Amino acid sequence: MSLTKLKRAYLREAMTKAEFIEEMHKRHLCLYEYAEFMRDTDIGKIEISEGRVIMTSREGVQIICDPHDRRIAPVEILNFGTYEGAHAAMMHALAEDGFTILDIGANVGYYAIRLAKQLPHARVLAFEPIPKTFDDLQKNIALNGITNVSVFNLGLSDRNEVTTFYCARGSSVSASAAQFNPENNRKVVCPVKRLDDFVKTYPCVVDLLKCDVEGAEYLVFQGAIETLRKDKPIIVTEMLRKWSAKFHYHPNDIIDFLGKLGYRCFTAENQHLRPFETMDETTVETNFFFLHREKHRANISQRMVRKCA
Repeated sequence: MSLTKLKRAYLREAMTKAEFIEEMHKRHLCLYEYAEFMRDTDIGKIEISEGRVIMTSREGVQIICDPHDRRIAPVEILNFGTYEGAHAAMMHALAEDGFTILDIGANVGYYAIRLAKQLPHARVLAFEPIPKTFDDLQKNIALNGITNVSVFNLGLSDRNEVTTFYCARGSSVSASAAQFNPENNRKVVCPVKRLDDFVKTYPCVVDLLKCDVEGAEYLVFQGAIETLRKDKPIIVTEMLRKWSAKFHYHPNDIIDFLGKLGYRCFTAENQHLRPFETMDETTVETNFFFLHREKHRANISQRMVRKCA
């Protein structure tokens, strides 16, 4: 029985005051359980106010939690202790204050806000095509009081068009331009644009590009080829075989594509980057870093080559 139903039962005298107090106490015990459970996670605070729950990470990122979203970043942190720990730590180590950072597939803003807080002189451009998620992104940015994030209700791809996205119920992070589960997806029509065309109307020099778009990563890079050639940003991207297959390519196509532009591929391991050449059926890594052989030569030597030898 829910809290509200318990209260109603008491008010209509379906239970005694003592019974009501005892039943409510059982429900309230979960508050103390969370206080203890949080000790082993990267969540530092949970706030309950009228109409909403806000979780704050130990880095100070505040996120309003949607009760229907079981995969939102703070809930993932509660469930698993951290959120993409080695991947997140390396991305933040590579990012520098003053950078222009693109967060492509920003979701509700966990990474965009974390980077903006860590790097107050950086510019973060956050792209999120799904209207409901974009609204949550804006609310979280306002909640955190940061001013160095610009948001765009837009997806990036290899063409300029309006396309259909499929949103999984109960998981905002699973929105994709490919359909994975026809029975549990709702359709949302959203605009997408090539990054090369976007920067013509919103000029910027891209220093770091984070891309997590549920399988469409290769399309994003194809639509950004001139920007990648010109700016040679650090690239942080997700690559999964099961997602890329829906877009009719293999993650190795991304490695080859970026390799021809002068990039090397790495994974994060024990605070260092380890060279990664080819993905096969034994690969378990899902997050990857691409650094340009010439532009990032010093960074590669310092963080990876000597320490991974």
